[in-house]
Amino acid sequence: QFPFGRRLPCDIYWHGVSFHDSNIFSGQVNKFPGMTETVRKITLSRAMRTMRDLFPLEYNFYPRSWILPEELPLFVAEVRTMKDSNPSWKPTFIVKPDGGCQGDGIYLIKDPSDIRLTGSIQSRPAVVQEYICKPLLVDKLKFDIRLYVLLKSLEPLEIYIAKDGLSRFCTEPYQEPTLKNLHQVFMHLTNYSLNIHSGNFIHSASANTGSKRTFSSILCRLSSRGADVKKLWSDIISLVIKTIIALTPELKVYYQSDIPAGKPGPTCFQILGFDILLMKDLKPVLLEVNANPSMRIEHEQELSPGVFENVPSPVDEKVKVAVIRDTLRLMDPQKKKRKDTQLRCQGQDGLSSGPSQAEVSPWQDGLSSGPSQLTLCVLCRRCQSPEQAPGAGEEPPDAAPSPEAALPSLCLKQVFPKYARHFSYLRLVDRVAALFIRFLGVKGTTKLGPTGFRTFIRNCKLSNSNFSMAAVDILYIDITRRWNSMGIDHKESGMCLQAFVEAFFCLAQKKYKALPLHKQVLSLLELCECRLAALHGKRLVWGCG
Repeated sequence: QFPFGRRLPCDIYWHGVSFHDSNIFSGQVNKFPGMTETVRKITLSRAMRTMRDLFPLEYNFYPRSWILPEELPLFVAEVRTMKDSNPSWKPTFIVKPDGGCQGDGIYLIKDPSDIRLTGSIQSRPAVVQEYICKPLLVDKLKFDIRLYVLLKSLEPLEIYIAKDGLSRFCTEPYQEPTLKNLHQVFMHLTNYSLNIHSGNFIHSASANTGSKRTFSSILCRLSSRGADVKKLWSDIISLVIKTIIALTPELKVYYQSDIPAGKPGPTCFQILGFDILLMKDLKPVLLEVNANPSMRIEHEQELSPGVFENVPSPVDEKVKVAVIRDTLRLMDPQKKKRKDTQLRCQGQDGLSSGPSQAEVSPWQDGLSSGPSQLTLCVLCRRCQSPEQAPGAGEEPPDAAPSPEAALPSLCLKQVFPKYARHFSYLRLVDRVAALFIRFLGVKGTTKLGPTGFRTFIRNCKLSNSNFSMAAVDILYIDITRRWNSMGIDHKESGMCLQAFVEAFFCLAQKKYKALPLHKQVLSLLELCECRLAALHGKRLVWGCG
């Protein structure tokens, strides 16, 4: 461990909280720049809303949300309108502080006029969402699912999902919300950090019982009742991929800011915790995404008043150890070195051979790949010059038995790009973000200045007699000023990505009025990309001339 950072090169840096070390120039880091900010409740809700505007049916797995305090009048008005149109509608809402975690500050309300709502949001921004009143119950208890997702790469996008997860239970039998039981957190909130303090919390060594169980045990139970577990898994995979697609545009802006293209820098990966609730009809609903899911495999047990000891948690150990172990196997820094060595040897011999055992997909036939020489060097790098490296097929004299040989098959299943063809059409905002990054100008920034915005309009030939450059400036000023007034990152001035996306949608709606929004955006994207490609071609010709 290096509490104050480390300047010497490493193969893998495993940071505790965030990507924060500016001295990393190589290797792999287990955090993406900006991930913590991107999955905060407000930013996530904005990203999901943007995607729902484009694709309403595909993004109906996230509860309807309002951002406070700025959308409080809108929240009040929309709830009033819905109640007027449907007098039998008796909603419940859940208020979640933007920066809260482990259930901190979460509470339920029945009406927007609740005094706690208006009294606390001025100093602590929050998201208010429709509360899921009819969740799936097991043993009369509400529960949620914590699934572990590995984002292995942003470009190209690679996503893996753990085959098993955790089911975290409330500790009081569930009843639909009423004014009398709204404040019973052990009935309504599934957070482990809250329910651990309940006298009804059960620590169990079994995966099938207790207040924390494996998700696979729940699936077995559902399957025995005739539920379509395969469809449920398919819906969960779809939810995860769509959520990551919604998050990647913002992540790419942070990434290019911290690790500019063309400069030395590390590659990144990250384990995310997806919190999912199942409804009675087994439809999965996304609750939130955790950038730093707990990887503890023990819990505190009070031996006597004020005296605690750490006790192993078999359920946590079964799920979490496999996730970290197999993340390291997938990120193995020795794979590329072995591949480069093989290519060097093939080049020297003038021969080519088929893929080695280590390169065969570990998911082929559902089996893990055979033994291979894997060495996970997490906190140091053993450097070998090509002259010192052992020859092809040789093992160094002190080589230990292959660690891969004794390991079980991977618990992480690739879902993207494996299923890319089913979801690639959703990546419109990704393409908008690529335009945004292209015109940022100064490397290391996350905000687009007025000159960059004008250059974007000019190069894409979007101004005309009906939309002058003066109108372009007004559009930039109005949208940027409004987004900056929301308290979005004031460290640098200019237009943030969300503001640029709004401006782009506005331009698309002006130009293609008769089309639905996603086709408007797609049409403008294709026009911009085509004109920029033509401009690039002309510059190449001019350069040659």
